[in-house]
Amino acid sequence: MSACQPRHGGQTGFVNVLITAGPTREPIDPVRFLTNRSSGKMGYALAHAFIHAGHHVLLVSGPTHLDVPDYVDFIPVTTAAEMNEVVAQHIGRMDIAVFVAAVADYTPVLTEAHKIKKDGERMTLELVKTPDILGSARGAFGFGGTLVGFAAETENLEENARKKLLGKGCDLVIGNDVSSPGHGFDSDHNEVVLVHPGRTESIPSAPKTEIAHDLVDAILKIHRTKESS
Repeated sequence: MSACQPRHGGQTGFVNVLITAGPTREPIDPVRFLTNRSSGKMGYALAHAFIHAGHHVLLVSGPTHLDVPDYVDFIPVTTAAEMNEVVAQHIGRMDIAVFVAAVADYTPVLTEAHKIKKDGERMTLELVKTPDILGSARGAFGFGGTLVGFAAETENLEENARKKLLGKGCDLVIGNDVSSPGHGFDSDHNEVVLVHPGRTESIPSAPKTEIAHDLVDAILKIHRTKESS
């Protein structure tokens, strides 16, 4: 089952979870775009794991080739601006927000109406920053729930993940080294570090579907601790 509007919990212990997943595509012209190698597999696995744990999930996803998990509420988007708009609209009713999507950092200033023809040895493409969706959660969006970010890195994994944790107001940042052979974007496996405000823990290499269940347990533990404090 999928829908364009999220369901809202009324059952004790159920939480509403927003998950972003996949890449974004930033159009250059009608046939070209800027994107990245994100497959969406980790975000979709997390959506399935939260559903399996009995919770309500709104999955906001950029373009992927994956089947939408059963029973999630699903909103497809293409660009970073579209993802930002959907998150801004729905995050206020959520208890947990998990930002897994690999959102493009920059988008072309201008999108050409027609295909750009090959003319000359060089072409300059002017780019502008996209909205900082995770960075807007606490401030512009006023989200007070449990906030989880992902950090896909190729170096200084823990250091960069901790910078994101502190800079974005997250309760947890999950870091993964996408340059590690057999892990990351296109792979069915991953290995991650969980960066908390006062400590770091590791989850060794395993299928993303298995890691997703471990992450759900960790996220729910943080959420319940916050709720009871």
